[in-house]
Amino acid sequence: MPVPTHVFDPPFNILRSSHVVLDVVDLKASRDFYENAVGLHVEDADSETVYLRAVEEHQHHSLVLRKAATAACHRLGFRVASENDLDKAAAWFAANGIVYSFVERPFQGRTMHVTDPFGFQIELYATMEKRPHLLRRFDLYKGCHPQRLDHFNVFAAEVQDTVDFYARLGFRLTEYGEEDGDNGRIAAAWMHRKGNVHDFAITNGRGPRLHHFAYWVPTAMNILHLCDVMASSGYLKNLERGPGRHGISNAFFLYVRDPDGHRLELYTSDYQTMDTDHEPLRWSLKDPRRQTLWGAPAPRSWFEQGSQFNGQAVREPAFVADVTIAD
Repeated sequence: MPVPTHVFDPPFNILRSSHVVLDVVDLKASRDFYENAVGLHVEDADSETVYLRAVEEHQHHSLVLRKAATAACHRLGFRVASENDLDKAAAWFAANGIVYSFVERPFQGRTMHVTDPFGFQIELYATMEKRPHLLRRFDLYKGCHPQRLDHFNVFAAEVQDTVDFYARLGFRLTEYGEEDGDNGRIAAAWMHRKGNVHDFAITNGRGPRLHHFAYWVPTAMNILHLCDVMASSGYLKNLERGPGRHGISNAFFLYVRDPDGHRLELYTSDYQTMDTDHEPLRWSLKDPRRQTLWGAPAPRSWFEQGSQFNGQAVREPAFVADVTIAD
């Protein structure tokens, strides 16, 4: 299937992935996990919602936990460059028959909610309350010292169409996995807005579902330290995969599950991709190094489980790729 053409003048300017909003059943348990084990910092909290951020972030929050009857992914948040970009987004969605609405959200300026044609529930905003970053407040560091939210990875039932849609919005392809042969189909794509490997990764599978969201940490030692922290604080079974290294993105990684089963990746060691002539890196689906350059094999849960989006029916993938899995 075709690699999308990069669009350098998109209809509106998305800057980067910004925050994720998760529905959780036990708010206290989720707060304890993210605050005390992982090491995110609570900015505001009440009996229904907790707002957290990482040490490098000036923005008020990059993770929102909402108390709910059922665990789910509520929204994926992206920041746009200006208020004018929100108006441009509204015009573009209207012209393309995509329903959107403007909503009020605490600590954020004017915020748009939109569900894309594939069922991914997106939140766009231009301004958010600022906080002094905590980068030099080493006395407050906990867990793996997460620095900033980096990306989202989703299961998409229609990979090619989803990739093409986000390419129209200016997301640029950095790496992709493709079947071999003249008519090989793209089974996974890594796309960015901010100049590293990805803000949004799109993977073939039952979707729409969130596979994981990820925070960047300073070094591989921070990830190893988190393994020690989780193993000694009651979260040993929450360690799902890793540590290890992906060939794709060059990421040194660890995947963990929160008390509701939402998947979080902690990672480091990717690279810059901001040059306009950066060529996407193709990986054959027969090359197991794309998934695991080294490390223990991924469990079945990593391939099959994900967080559903509120109210969105999950569809079977349009095709089943013939993939070589690292063992």
